[in-house]
Amino acid sequence: MKKIYKENDCRTHALDSKTIAVIGFGSQGHAHAQNLKESGFSVIVGLYAGSKSWARAEAAGLSVMTAADAAAAADVIMILINDEKQPELYEKDILPNLKPGKALAFAHGFNIHYGRIQPPADIDVFMIAPKGPGHTVRCQYKEGRGVPALFAVNQDCSGTARDIAFDYGYGIGAARAGLLETSFREETETDLFGEQCVLCGGVTELMKAGFEVLVEAGYDPENAYYECVHEMKLIIDMVAEGGFSRMRYSISDTAEYGDYSIGRRIITDETRQEMRKVLRDIQEGVFARNWILENQVGRPNFMARRRLEADHQVEKVGRELRSMMSWREEPQD
Repeated sequence: MKKIYKENDCRTHALDSKTIAVIGFGSQGHAHAQNLKESGFSVIVGLYAGSKSWARAEAAGLSVMTAADAAAAADVIMILINDEKQPELYEKDILPNLKPGKALAFAHGFNIHYGRIQPPADIDVFMIAPKGPGHTVRCQYKEGRGVPALFAVNQDCSGTARDIAFDYGYGIGAARAGLLETSFREETETDLFGEQCVLCGGVTELMKAGFEVLVEAGYDPENAYYECVHEMKLIIDMVAEGGFSRMRYSISDTAEYGDYSIGRRIITDETRQEMRKVLRDIQEGVFARNWILENQVGRPNFMARRRLEADHQVEKVGRELRSMMSWREEPQD
């Protein structure tokens, strides 16, 4: 098993005299900036003029300026806006302010791996990719814990890029859980594959298909939602806590028998073969080209599918049922 780097490994003090610019204050940006500040690092936030997040970042006690000014003032520039928006922002606001010896950082390798951003050779390029959404990165930090992260160094001009990455991982609290070394290629391809085949595309289609089959057979939509959507979190929580064995220990023997006897009838060899095709498309850049083109023409297919999915019966039933779940709390910054 590869080494997991913890806090004692990662507090290198490589950022002690440096200023970090966090570009963006969305899901990951707000967590990185606030965690770094509370860890004692010098942090500024870079946003576009008129951003709705400007006041929110200032209210959190952070210094805010335009992305270009932040890039000019900082030694380390972490880009945390959407993948599809990064190349334009990089060319306009960041590249003109990249001086030799600075460091450019990412939380996802997409634009470096697919050549959408090509930094000059005289700067460091690294990645810290928390394995969780920003609100989890933030709330775990506030509770004295951390979300594990992947790290990678793509360019090491200074000879200290690894130490800078470690210190950054320490600053956002990820080193409390552990940093695992990877590459920009590996992180990008595995992340896209996981999202498409399992975590997002695979799971949502599986839950939706189960819901539809039950409703088509005449069962109450509310019951179908509970069985095929709501209880997913209960199962996944057990898997996250102790693996498949913990989940199987916790469920009934009837459910465990159904797991063993039916699971492979649903996830078949044909499904696995389709997954291999998806992975090839990711490795060969087909998915990246399609996503880039979709954005260049105004996202017509993406937006149409978003509207269609939001109008699905499973969403309407889910909203009604969740409104009655008094124990649910919305994530806080």
